Amino acid sequence: MGVWIKRGIAAFLILWALLVLAVVAFISFGPVSSPAAVFNALFGFGTASPDQATMEQRLSVPDGFSIGQYASGLKKVRMMEFSRTGDLVVSQPREGKVLLLQRDSNEDGRHDGSKVLLDKLTRPHGLEFHEDWLYIAESNAVGRVLFDHKTGELAGSYERIVTGLTDNGNHWSKSIRIRDGYLYVSMGSTCNVCIEKDERRATIMRFDVDGQNGEIFASGLRNSVGMDFAPWDGSLYATDNGRDLLGDDYPVCELNKIERNTFYGWPFINGFGDLDPDLGEGRESLLDYAVPPAFGFRPHNAPLGIRFIRQAKMPAGYDNSALVALHGSWNRSTPDGYKVVSLHWTPDGKIHSQDFMTGFESDGSIIGRPVDIAEGPDQCLYISDDYSGTIYRVCYGKEQNTLDDSSQTPLEDPQWDALSAAEIEESHKQGEAIYALNACASCHLLNGEGNPSGKKLQQLHRRYTLDTLTAYFLSPNPPMPQYDLSETQRHDLAVYLLSQDSDN
Repeated sequence: MGVWIKRGIAAFLILWALLVLAVVAFISFGPVSSPAAVFNALFGFGTASPDQATMEQRLSVPDGFSIGQYASGLKKVRMMEFSRTGDLVVSQPREGKVLLLQRDSNEDGRHDGSKVLLDKLTRPHGLEFHEDWLYIAESNAVGRVLFDHKTGELAGSYERIVTGLTDNGNHWSKSIRIRDGYLYVSMGSTCNVCIEKDERRATIMRFDVDGQNGEIFASGLRNSVGMDFAPWDGSLYATDNGRDLLGDDYPVCELNKIERNTFYGWPFINGFGDLDPDLGEGRESLLDYAVPPAFGFRPHNAPLGIRFIRQAKMPAGYDNSALVALHGSWNRSTPDGYKVVSLHWTPDGKIHSQDFMTGFESDGSIIGRPVDIAEGPDQCLYISDDYSGTIYRVCYGKEQNTLDDSSQTPLEDPQWDALSAAEIEESHKQGEAIYALNACASCHLLNGEGNPSGKKLQQLHRRYTLDTLTAYFLSPNPPMPQYDLSETQRHDLAVYLLSQDSDN
């Protein structure tokens, strides 16, 4: 009995602590979009990678694209860079690790294994390959190590070339980019809005590639997590998270075109030239030279990684474009963001935005928070999600296996179990005819027959129930066309495929 009393007291204390935390959070921070987002931001807590049915029901990409899971179960994965030979290096700042996901040699849409490249680092975040070096931005330093692109192994010892960076306060992560012999390092602010004691905070700094001759390159940038260079003119662009505690719809988050010796407003100016209500009084003169954003994202959407399209296979309309990961709001009455958008530069220099990958948030239910984007050697796009520990693979004009089936057991399927042998036999016969009539074997391999290089239709009971596979045929993953099948025909086709369930 004493054990149960102790457990009851412990549970009460935990609930009381959570209640106090919730009250303090509301008083301190105002409206919160989602407790899950807050715990993810503060402690890295998240959820499991979505299953097949959830992916198909929730996640959407433009017509012609397909979604797969390149990796799952990665704790708090953040930034990504591909090696020259197709290995994907990813950072896990809260684990203190940098991982290597081995290239997809068997072309099944999944990485071929993982290993820890470096461990016991101080919150490693930003990554960059330059020549034969892998650069890593820790929260208080930038280091580099020789990397053998052919073997995927380190070829030397890790050396910190920039030290003494401060990482106290809110925005401790550091991001990096290298171009034309210079190393660019973003350093977020310590706070929501304040005057910094360390003038290097809320800036982008620039060093020589060996870490020498550091300077403040641009300032007034509250938290610029994502940086990339436009391929058409080499301009540096950086995302920036606008301040909180001024309501649901103010101020905008920003995309800034970064130029040397420029000031972008924070903490005195918000958005497109608005003096901050807390620190802007008496600072009117700053409006004369503070540079406004090149583009404004919706308030509290938290833009993080940005990647200009260089080598990914894309349809018409993606010239001079970039993808941006919107991590999603926390300081808002209702959630917003939680998606990937594409930005498009028009000939007159204007920028407009379109949704690219959506569905991570729906009616307050959150299954992911996008962080970074990378372009793979297979001309597909890779999107990291630190909430579910998933790396998604988005391809144009290519169908792909979405999940790793090897570790899954057959799903519980009461609708399938309820079918009689006679019903299965009849639907199997009809489904086989539908499969043949629509020339499915030209793109698929079933029981060793069909297109040898096509997608194998095997172990389907591990990924689909009868109902979910029947529903799948309404809006299949590209490039599979959408056939005009009745509900009965879709049911019969599903029964036919599930009844095969062969590993050949």
